[in-house]
Amino acid sequence: MSTNGGGDIVFVNATVIDGSGSDRYEANVLVREGRIEQISTGSALPTPNRSNARIVDCEAGKYVLSPGFIDMHAHSDLSLLHTPSHEAKITQGCTTEVLGQDGISYSPVNDTTLSRIRKQIAGWNGNPTDPPDFFDRWRSVKEYLDVLDLEKIATNAAYLVPQGNLRILVKGWDSSPCSPSEMEEMKEILSKALEEGAVGMSSGLTYVPGMFADNDELANLCEVVKQYGGYYCPHHRSYGKGAMEAYREMIELARKTGVRLHLAHATLNYPENAGRADELLGMIDKALGDGVEITFDTYPYLPGSTTLASTLPSWAAAADDKLAVLNDEAKLEKIRHQALVEGTDGCHGCTLGWDILEIGGVSDPSLASKYVGKTLAQIAEERQKDPFDAYIDVLKEDDFNSTILSHSGHEGNVRKIMRHSRHTGGSDGILTSTKPHPRGWGTFARYIGHYGRDLKQGQVRNIYSPDRSDEFESVEPETIFEGGLEEAVAHLTSRPARVIGMKDRGLVKEGYRADLVLFDPEEIRDAATFADPKQQAKGIWAVMVNGVFALDEWRATGARAGRTVRSRGSGAAFAVQ
Repeated sequence: MSTNGGGDIVFVNATVIDGSGSDRYEANVLVREGRIEQISTGSALPTPNRSNARIVDCEAGKYVLSPGFIDMHAHSDLSLLHTPSHEAKITQGCTTEVLGQDGISYSPVNDTTLSRIRKQIAGWNGNPTDPPDFFDRWRSVKEYLDVLDLEKIATNAAYLVPQGNLRILVKGWDSSPCSPSEMEEMKEILSKALEEGAVGMSSGLTYVPGMFADNDELANLCEVVKQYGGYYCPHHRSYGKGAMEAYREMIELARKTGVRLHLAHATLNYPENAGRADELLGMIDKALGDGVEITFDTYPYLPGSTTLASTLPSWAAAADDKLAVLNDEAKLEKIRHQALVEGTDGCHGCTLGWDILEIGGVSDPSLASKYVGKTLAQIAEERQKDPFDAYIDVLKEDDFNSTILSHSGHEGNVRKIMRHSRHTGGSDGILTSTKPHPRGWGTFARYIGHYGRDLKQGQVRNIYSPDRSDEFESVEPETIFEGGLEEAVAHLTSRPARVIGMKDRGLVKEGYRADLVLFDPEEIRDAATFADPKQQAKGIWAVMVNGVFALDEWRATGARAGRTVRSRGSGAAFAVQ
């Protein structure tokens, strides 16, 4: 299929789906020095430097050449550094990721705040201690982005300023409202981070301490984000019992401040929200009609994933010593009542469902065989204990670092939401877990293979059943992307590129960065399942990042040609620096 060489690379006989949503076309594409130098249609051939060119024959009609896929919701903040090959994302065609999600991450920080942040989100990202100076290299956003570039990363990376970090730096984990002076200090830190290259701000409004921010605090911060031309990406206050009210709050915040709003993992989970996708989309469409700028991302799966500790009530999760809280009988009974009767703000206002919460990962390897892959109901049955008591046991034994899969989604909602014209793809993939959610390895191939092709043909794999995940079963055919493969690719490429503000990514276009994916549209599919999640996607022949093959002839190369994507501040265009 290819001839070896160096320097220029020419994809000949390619079926180009350029990311715009326009019809595919046949072309020859020349890549030179990290950019798309020339696209020739018809019988014309680009003119490479013939002494060291590589020719890749795309076998006329067999392989599609598209822009690289953009992950609008990634948790690769540390894995890009401690697992630099980054095969989970590269092998599914992902070439750019947006980090700093859910309102809490690793910059901006100081020595005091970093230590606790590391522990709080170890379930998302791990907590590396090798080398011992792993975290000593940065405190500011600029320093963090500089480290990513210095160490060389597999994908391109943009960064959102975590709103929780702003609060932590000024108020710690205090739940009280901000004073005027504290608000000004937060705005100054945010402005500096945006000037240093962040593309916007994220919030985690079901996580501490982000959830302690009231609407006025968020509005003040969003006004700063708007001044810098960035976007606001909230994990809003509820995806469960109060989901519609939470979405409405964020939309009205955008209406009030004029900030561009991008709703993180815009799902509708839990029994309270079954069949309510039309209600959410109607709310979004009305706001769009009024001139409010809204986009959103989703992952193409039913279960969600987070840390077990995050399901605690916020007053318990925010405690300096959570273990002491659980060992206090009166406080423990209060947690029990909220978990079983009232619902907790850590679980989106819902009561905890022991049969839908599955342990996905543990920080203590000795606990893996006891807990991983089992629901809390199963753990309770094995231990012959009350499920709430088993829940508390797991929290204590794994030092509050366990991750979970929450089997609370609804297929009808997933399908309707991903159809929308403002939808983009985001994996929300936790990569360090013992048994991670398969979205970390399969999201982008699943969009195209499962939802774009197989469902339309009425033949799908059931990845939720361990015994049948490799078998195809017949279902009622349904077309998700009316514009076909061209539309599916646009959801994952040009649309997210516009949200981030990238001017030279997201399209197969002359002068654009050569972030490209070469795949077989008949074979591409997610291989990752809930039983076996760390599996390379099928049907992807090559992935190119900045003109360098990160995946070549089906195999990861280990190349690290990614770069940070930084804003230039003050509403100016974004650029790779």
